[in-house]
Amino acid sequence: MADDREKSEAAKREEATLVFWERERIFEKSLAKKSPKGTFVFYDGPPFATGLPHYGHIVASVIKDAVPRYWTMRGYHVPRVWGWDCHGLPIENIVEKELGFKHKKDIKKYGVAKFNERCREQVLIYVDYWKKFIPRIGRWVDMENAYLTMDKSFMESVWWVFKQIYDKGLVYEDYRSMHICPRCETTLSQQEVAEGYKDVKDISVTVRFKVKDPEKFELPANTSLLAWTTTPWTLPGNVALAIGKDISYVLIRENENDYYISSETYAGPVLMASGAFIKKIKGTDLVGLEYEPPFDYYIKDTTLKNRENGWKVYAADFVTVDTGTGIAHEAPAFGADDWELSKKVNLPFVQHVNMDGTMKSEVKDFVGREVKPRSDDDSVRLGTDIAVLKYLQEHGSLFSKENITHAYPHCWRCDTPLLNYATSSWFVAVTKIKGDMLKNAKAIHWSPAHIKEGRWGKWLEGARDWSISRQRFWASVIPLWRCDSCKKIRVFGSVAELEAASGKKVNDLHKHIVDEIAVPCDCGAQMHRVPDVLDTWFDSGSMPYGEEHYPFEHKERFEKTFPAQFIAEGIDQTRAWFYYLHVFGSALFGKNVFRNVIVNGTVVAEDGKKMSKRLQNYPDPIQVVEKYGADALRLYLLSSPVVQAENLSFSESGVDEVAKKNIGRLSNVLAFYKLYEEGTERARTSTNILDRWILARLFELVIETTNGYETYALDRAMRPLSLFIDDYSAWYVRRSRDRFKENGADKKEALATLRYVLYTLSTVIAPAMPFIAEEVFQGIRNANDPESVHLTDWPKAQEKSFFGGRKEKKLIAEMARVRALASEALQARQKAGIKVRQPLATLTIPVTLTDELIQILAEEVNVKKVIVGETLALDIVLTPELIKEGDERELARAVAEARKVEGFSPHDTVRTETRAEGKHSATLSTGVMRFDLIRNAA
Repeated sequence: MADDREKSEAAKREEATLVFWERERIFEKSLAKKSPKGTFVFYDGPPFATGLPHYGHIVASVIKDAVPRYWTMRGYHVPRVWGWDCHGLPIENIVEKELGFKHKKDIKKYGVAKFNERCREQVLIYVDYWKKFIPRIGRWVDMENAYLTMDKSFMESVWWVFKQIYDKGLVYEDYRSMHICPRCETTLSQQEVAEGYKDVKDISVTVRFKVKDPEKFELPANTSLLAWTTTPWTLPGNVALAIGKDISYVLIRENENDYYISSETYAGPVLMASGAFIKKIKGTDLVGLEYEPPFDYYIKDTTLKNRENGWKVYAADFVTVDTGTGIAHEAPAFGADDWELSKKVNLPFVQHVNMDGTMKSEVKDFVGREVKPRSDDDSVRLGTDIAVLKYLQEHGSLFSKENITHAYPHCWRCDTPLLNYATSSWFVAVTKIKGDMLKNAKAIHWSPAHIKEGRWGKWLEGARDWSISRQRFWASVIPLWRCDSCKKIRVFGSVAELEAASGKKVNDLHKHIVDEIAVPCDCGAQMHRVPDVLDTWFDSGSMPYGEEHYPFEHKERFEKTFPAQFIAEGIDQTRAWFYYLHVFGSALFGKNVFRNVIVNGTVVAEDGKKMSKRLQNYPDPIQVVEKYGADALRLYLLSSPVVQAENLSFSESGVDEVAKKNIGRLSNVLAFYKLYEEGTERARTSTNILDRWILARLFELVIETTNGYETYALDRAMRPLSLFIDDYSAWYVRRSRDRFKENGADKKEALATLRYVLYTLSTVIAPAMPFIAEEVFQGIRNANDPESVHLTDWPKAQEKSFFGGRKEKKLIAEMARVRALASEALQARQKAGIKVRQPLATLTIPVTLTDELIQILAEEVNVKKVIVGETLALDIVLTPELIKEGDERELARAVAEARKVEGFSPHDTVRTETRAEGKHSATLSTGVMRFDLIRNAA
């Protein structure tokens, strides 16, 4: 963190507050204080500690701090325990990179046990930095007793979750086509795939499939079926063609000797009107037609199961004419629709690509080639497709090719292009409980509200069964043992169950440990664990249970406070963490897991682009904190569109503005109070119109802020703060300044009101701006007040006696009118080139005001008299008397400024001496006057 000399005064004051909180254990005291309203539970999604915190973490952390602080002040006990996400590809990829591994086989060669232990060592590498940074931004959370998803206790709860849903018939094994990452060699879930789409350039090809025995179908010799694909690398795995039975097809003469069949749409009206058009063909008439595949690697294999059903034309509902030729090339090992058709008509199964994305040995012309390598070089990335295209061209099978740009899924961790690949996996039968999930979702309150029926609701409606298998290493394992002989399955839901069945002590639940534990089967053979580990989102969805080690510990406490009152994360989690929590809540308990959600958007660079370390297009978060203070950053974020799930183009100047208009002004008001404080107790009994007005505004602030917090609309809770601080500093204090300089009852009332407002305001801003709130509170607290502002109660906004009512609302409106009139009059002064310190005779206004308000307006505009007329008009005629008074005011201003420069307090008495070489000056109507200040003897 920055050297002390680089820190702002605000940052230094915040750090002093941190020392106070830590020394006096204020966070711990806030947890221990009386909580008459019970416990408020919120679930905190754990971050990875494999990198430094960024603005996305800061937004989430500030939200997760402000809301618990508010509910603590409302009389709830709000436990806050940090967690660390420890498993999965993020840490595996880091260790692979460190060890120089390129493929999964490198890990196996190195040793799974060694690899996993290396992951364990590396996973918390940045924890110490996080432990400094999170408190520095003002977040209160117990990081010393953080839960870790790699802890035995957490993982045991994951096992319990798995067994519960397995016993309910919600877990099954199946073989199907799904997305895999060839570099990581593992399957991915629907959500993970959705996260990685990006536009890429690819090659689409239209290929000739030569019809066998065309005369049987009344077709001429050398007739081909044209099929279109954007994945040329899948063509060696072709086993069928699919047509739409209701699609109109045409026979076209390509040249004197060759013909082709395509959809009428593909042929187009020009070709249809030419002599090349031969005839129309119904889709149903093409069914059963046999063809020669462009690659013969598998058709010659007489031992291939279901070979007799291969390389024929079948009807399929998924074929359209929207793109391509209306004829689909079917490679069931590499497409969901293809796989379903294969199961329906018993096609031969051909998988010419290994799970690592390389061509198998039987594909002799391309053996070992990566079909979708990760590369920024198109010639490398598309190398296999180009090689296939050349082969087709050389063998007369290429009809046409085209460069296209389309959305293609990539691995969310390593950025490798994904493959649709048929493999086995364990699934959670989400579709069985989708009705319950939709019903339970109705009880959840979302901020912003549109997420409920929009992004979240639509994702729930489209929910599919969840592939939970991962063919990786560092993760929670699938706690399922299968007999080597009779294939009987046994699922373990606790460590005790496994220990009892195996007779072995189990101290760690990771793959390299439990894979060595065999369990005797009833048949006399041995049971071993299935090799796959769990999708890391299974850990995430189990977080509420793993954090508490439920149901093995804290069972009664957990069930008493379930579901949680609140969670918050970024918008991407609507399809991830929020979703998986909801799946398990519905599966395990038949209810929603959380009641209220705040969804934040993404913080991007000021130019709207993604924040990039390489481009250095954003300021370092800690430098921003040390330049402007954490409170300024917090308020900037909390009052921005980012808390309404919208993107925020981060602007350092925006933080600077917040710091000056809010933190700076509050500091100045506190300093002003300290100048004049005389031990006057805070009170709200003054009858002065300015006091009554600021108290009315304070009441309004409390109401608006409370409503914002209560509905989890944090921007609505924040925005009134800046408006109030402006009213308080730029109007109330400025217009009341002279009252504090004179002795008497009015001064006491002003001081009592100023102190009361500071006290109440410190509590209202405490959740959002905890540092300046503490600074203000400590500056005005009484001996019998709580030790910290964060140990106080939230102001009772609904209490009738709390300076509210129609009169106050009317006064707020009238004062707003006065300020608008003053602003217009001051603009007229500026236009006339007359300084504000120069008194003028009259101001005419088009409305009637009370005498008190007229006096305030006259003082603000610096006129002798305010009169009512048809329009606003300022008398700018300067008489000698007015000019003289203007000089006096100018001199008084210059003297006040000189006092400040010389460091005199309001209690010091000084006199002015006019001197030609004086240190100070005043610009009068007669010219520049120079003077010095001389302190009077005591």
